[in-house]
Amino acid sequence: MKMFFLIVMVFIGSTSVSGQIVHRTFPAVRTTQKIVIDAVLDDSAWTKAPLATGFVEFKPNIGKHEDEKNKTEVWILYDDNAIYVAGFCHESSRDSLSTDLVGRDVVGANDFVGVLFDTYHDEINGFGYYVTPLGEQYDAKYSSNGEDDSWNSVYFTEAKIVEGGWKFEMRIPYSAIRFGNKSHQDWGINIIRRRNKSGQQFMWNPINPVINGLFNQAGIWKGIENVKVPLRLSFSPYLSTYANHYPYNQPGVKNWSSSINGGMDVKYGINQSFTLDMTLIPDFGQVQSDNKVLNLTPFEVKYNEYRTFFTEGTELFSKGNLFYSRRIGGTPLHYYDAGNQINSNERIVANPSETRLINATKISGRTASGLGVGVFNAITNAQYAIVEDNNKVQRKIETNPLTNYSIVVLDQALKHNSSISFINTNVMRSGGDYDANVAAALFDIYDKNVNYNVWGKVGVSQLFGYKPDKGTLNGYNHNLSFGKMKGNLTWSLSQNLADRNYQQNDMGYFTNNNYLNHYSWVGYKILKPKNFYNNLYFNINTTYNRRFNPGTSQNVFVNVNVNGQMKNLWNVGIAYNVSTQENDFWEPRIEGKVFKRPYFTKPAAWIYTNAAKKYSLGIDGSYTSMPEYKAKGFDIQFNEQFRFNKKLTISNSANLEYKNRNIGFAAVEGERSIFGLRKRHTVENIFSVKYNFNNKMGITFRTRHYWSKVDYSEFFDLNNDGSLKSTTTVSNNPNSNVNFFNVDMVYTWQFSQGSFINIVWKDASSTFSNNVDDRYFKNFSNTWSEPQLNSLSLRIIYFLDYLSLKGKK
Repeated sequence: MKMFFLIVMVFIGSTSVSGQIVHRTFPAVRTTQKIVIDAVLDDSAWTKAPLATGFVEFKPNIGKHEDEKNKTEVWILYDDNAIYVAGFCHESSRDSLSTDLVGRDVVGANDFVGVLFDTYHDEINGFGYYVTPLGEQYDAKYSSNGEDDSWNSVYFTEAKIVEGGWKFEMRIPYSAIRFGNKSHQDWGINIIRRRNKSGQQFMWNPINPVINGLFNQAGIWKGIENVKVPLRLSFSPYLSTYANHYPYNQPGVKNWSSSINGGMDVKYGINQSFTLDMTLIPDFGQVQSDNKVLNLTPFEVKYNEYRTFFTEGTELFSKGNLFYSRRIGGTPLHYYDAGNQINSNERIVANPSETRLINATKISGRTASGLGVGVFNAITNAQYAIVEDNNKVQRKIETNPLTNYSIVVLDQALKHNSSISFINTNVMRSGGDYDANVAAALFDIYDKNVNYNVWGKVGVSQLFGYKPDKGTLNGYNHNLSFGKMKGNLTWSLSQNLADRNYQQNDMGYFTNNNYLNHYSWVGYKILKPKNFYNNLYFNINTTYNRRFNPGTSQNVFVNVNVNGQMKNLWNVGIAYNVSTQENDFWEPRIEGKVFKRPYFTKPAAWIYTNAAKKYSLGIDGSYTSMPEYKAKGFDIQFNEQFRFNKKLTISNSANLEYKNRNIGFAAVEGERSIFGLRKRHTVENIFSVKYNFNNKMGITFRTRHYWSKVDYSEFFDLNNDGSLKSTTTVSNNPNSNVNFFNVDMVYTWQFSQGSFINIVWKDASSTFSNNVDDRYFKNFSNTWSEPQLNSLSLRIIYFLDYLSLKGKK
């Protein structure tokens, strides 16, 4: 969940509220006096600082001025080294203040204040710096893509809860922000405050929801004089050690292993606009465990990225959706081929499932003219499987060659929230394996009144040496969209096309090609509170899917939904989904075959209680019906959280999936594609505990158990016309009974700004069987009794800023 909840509403918002953009002016005042960041606000410099007040409500009561008893007062100054922000957030009572110790870059149930800067005044891109009443920080970078909360900077905050509200102070060094080198500058500026228990958000410069955009509705911080871009150079060396245990209990194989690792992250400001980030010999062993699942689809599972280097400041590289960072350091290209290259007297003794990242570098920034430039490069080492014969003689089989990954991005910001972009991704492999290149041009154009939008992407892919004759496989893809973005009634039309040769999986995520799909969306929004609600959204989505070549209709899918926030700050919604009969060309797993999937309906509903309360609950459920096979099933998710106090919070998420007489692929035997009716039951439980000692130190505990079973009852041969014919001949048992169990326990101490000590315990075990066991607790017990991989690690990372070191010297 993101701190800046209003971003989505701003970028798509529309309501009956009308009016013009207002640009308030805030004078830039330089100070030469010392300011101590202690949230006391007694430094004499603040007596000469201009005051920002008169905040206007953005939600739920749009345009309403804040009450005098709960008013917001913010002062801003700057000097040769930093920007200083101080504030007093008045509260009529202590009980109306919402506080929650959750750690850096997490929102929780906190009130907060944030200051947003558009340093190049291009009305699209900017930076945000936030603080909570408990002094915890959250920062973000903004672009035409929205909010990037993975971006991190080093700035300084203190906050105190006092009689009548809470006070805060910030120091934002110039090394933590990007800006031009002109002697006289005007920046876009806005200030946001959230009062969580009342569900209110206020802006210093009013945001008009009928107008698309965020920084085009900011105020102006006017008259910044002679601020110099500092030398931005920092180092974050790390040292880590691991102790791992797995009960192999085999002669010659150790149950215990250990390692010591060292490396460094480097950040260097090439000039006032561009920054180089480099990670040398990285260690990602402490990242959160993946939520592994039983995958019955013909497509790859897409996992979340938890490695900081690949999540932080990557908004430019996400243009065009061509970059899936898990490809770097992921599964070796020939991981599954090793078994086909061994002799009858050999066995595989080691086959690593991940490649080793040697280093990664990214350069990114934006010029004063609004041109964003991004360059990314990463190198992974060659990977090998180890095989051993009966005489204990070992040899290597290469499963992945030395590989270079690179991205180049150009993104030019234009007037009226518009932009044009170009992105190129490239994968080069040593040896005889193929190379890959994908390039795309993008445009995102609004009219003068930011009323209508035309968006598009045109891309080409090239796989060099991919064909049997080592020729190049060329592919084409485009996405085009046109829509109305302003007003109560909004809509869009779009078309997506990919020919049968288009591929972007070498560096991106892509399920399938050879499609020509059309989409339409119509939405009506009511954002002015009335009667029982704060806002309501009505949406109709329609999709018409076709195979591109040869052109064949696939299906029509319709989604109708209504959702909104109630007066008690509960969020509720209902939806109805229906699909016509579908020509599914991927489920059979054999090229040239098609499965005629019958039509289905899927009503759904959800309700989420007020997250500011001590106890909150979310329920999300759906019911699927496919009459032709008398197939029925439901999915339901429970998410609950209880906050004992500002330090201790427990939460639990339970996901249940029960599908009876579900029809789907079972096996391929020769030229036969075999389908089956099956019971698919899945139970997932995630239990978490968070305890924060203070705003610099805390412990999190997360455990997950996932159980999924697939039990086939009838089998069918897939006919050439897409229909099914009953059969009883299936060579292998396709049933599945899968369990995954993980524990991630993390102790974090930020002992200095940007410096951390992390102690992590991880535990993992899993089971797989073709014999289905219907008893949940028996499955849990069996998983717990399986051999478990335990890992205990210590990692110390120390932030070194060149200017600070020079100043101390």
